[in-house]
Amino acid sequence: MVGRRLVLVGAGHAHLHLLRQASRLRTAGVDVTLIAPPRFQYSGLASGVLSGALQPEAAEIDIAALAAAFGVRHLPQPVIGIDRAARLVTVASGETKPYDRLSLNIGSVASDPYGLISQKDVWPIKPLAALLALRARLETLWARDRQTVRVVVAGGGHSALEIAASLCGLAERNGVRPDVTVIAPEPGASLPPSARTRLLAALTARGVIFQTGVVVGRSKGGCHMSDGTVCPCDFLVLAAGLAAPSLIADLNLPVDGDGRLRVRPTMQSVDDPAIFAVGDCAVIDGHERPATGVFGVRAAPIMLSNLAALGDGRPARLYRPQRKWLSIMDLGDDRGLALRGQFWSLGGPALRLKRYLDLGFVRRMRAPAPSNGE
Repeated sequence: MVGRRLVLVGAGHAHLHLLRQASRLRTAGVDVTLIAPPRFQYSGLASGVLSGALQPEAAEIDIAALAAAFGVRHLPQPVIGIDRAARLVTVASGETKPYDRLSLNIGSVASDPYGLISQKDVWPIKPLAALLALRARLETLWARDRQTVRVVVAGGGHSALEIAASLCGLAERNGVRPDVTVIAPEPGASLPPSARTRLLAALTARGVIFQTGVVVGRSKGGCHMSDGTVCPCDFLVLAAGLAAPSLIADLNLPVDGDGRLRVRPTMQSVDDPAIFAVGDCAVIDGHERPATGVFGVRAAPIMLSNLAALGDGRPARLYRPQRKWLSIMDLGDDRGLALRGQFWSLGGPALRLKRYLDLGFVRRMRAPAPSNGE
């Protein structure tokens, strides 16, 4: 229907909700097409999978099955171009899809200012498939001859420390001693001071080494830091920040310093109201927040309302993300670190709450099982 052709690119947290509510969009006269990979790997469970506590399938959602279950056309191909003037999306096969509204929920990629990702044995924190491959590679090496593998994690934020903890958990589950070094200017700087002290002490007790610096280069058996020193390294994990995928830059629309699309509280681009964006690839002007899944989840109902309102003249709803939010780090050893503002708790209950929330989200987002009559 003219004016109501909606194309969803990506299957992040918010778009999963839209898929499950596709009937509401159709009732509003909105014609929906999804362009996304056939499978979604939920980031909230990535650390649990990397540590060996969970199997990879625990974090997977079959997007093709979900789209089929809710009657949404699905193109499982990468997007290679978006023509905003003509309002066309082009996928890898050359096929084009016209749109009246385009919504982007395509996540983020690992920041790589020094061009390290293309080098041998460098593992970016995203896409999440890279962490699954890292786990498989480590387990293969350990099973073969129990050899020590020196892993360097470049970065000191929440994700970097969680990856370091997960690598310790993976080594411990495989009966080898962890050999993990975290290199950052100030590991854990964003944590409340008391939580930082407790977490770094816990990781140190498990064998993690903390080294001050910035990784800028890679060579066989080592990684190079900005001060010219070299740290022994077999595998390098890039976890020093996230950036928006290159597709966002290709739109030639205003972005922030991390390349995330700047949007209004309606989640429409500040310069092109036909373009919506949510999750890690976007940032709301005046409400800047880190790239955390909770915001995509909370934004989803408002996205649904605004997209269902296409063409009927209803006012758009505004999303103003909360100032404080719950974040729980999986420490890879049956403990978690729960954080909300300056409040924190480290222990088993925190991890059990994380598992309850994350596994529950994956379960709710999966395609419903067929009824007995089908």
